[in-house]
Amino acid sequence: MNFVFPFFKWVGSTSISKVINDSNWLFPAIEAVHIVALALLFGAALVLNLRLLGVMLRGVPVSRLARELAPWTFCSLIAILASGALLFASEAVKSFYSVPFRVKIVLLLFAIVFHYTVGRKVSLMEEDRVTPLFGKVTAIVGIVLWLSVGFAGRAIAFF
Repeated sequence: MNFVFPFFKWVGSTSISKVINDSNWLFPAIEAVHIVALALLFGAALVLNLRLLGVMLRGVPVSRLARELAPWTFCSLIAILASGALLFASEAVKSFYSVPFRVKIVLLLFAIVFHYTVGRKVSLMEEDRVTPLFGKVTAIVGIVLWLSVGFAGRAIAFF
């Protein structure tokens, strides 16, 4: 894993990193955007997955709900990735040594891939074509992945 350390070190020495680290308010402002975007993303994913579980909005077709929430999910994901890149730049070397950071990145990749492959396919299918068990398992996996990303991100501050 040491072969990536030069990249982390380089990112930590960029002008973006210096600007963020030299400011008293920039890091907290970026972190606030990051957390709000995560809340929006998780909220949209939670509503969709709870609908897949049959817990809420039973009168709304899953495919319609998925289409309506897609822009919220996508825009909040872009905001998370952009703000996360800035936060990473400000603490790149520290991130290299952080196990929760590594876990978060892996979980984030899994969550994104799962959401835009299995989750998307299941949520856009006609409801009578998805077995209830598969829909529920898909929903639970989606919820667990996004929650895990949030918990791993929060753990970065403590470990």
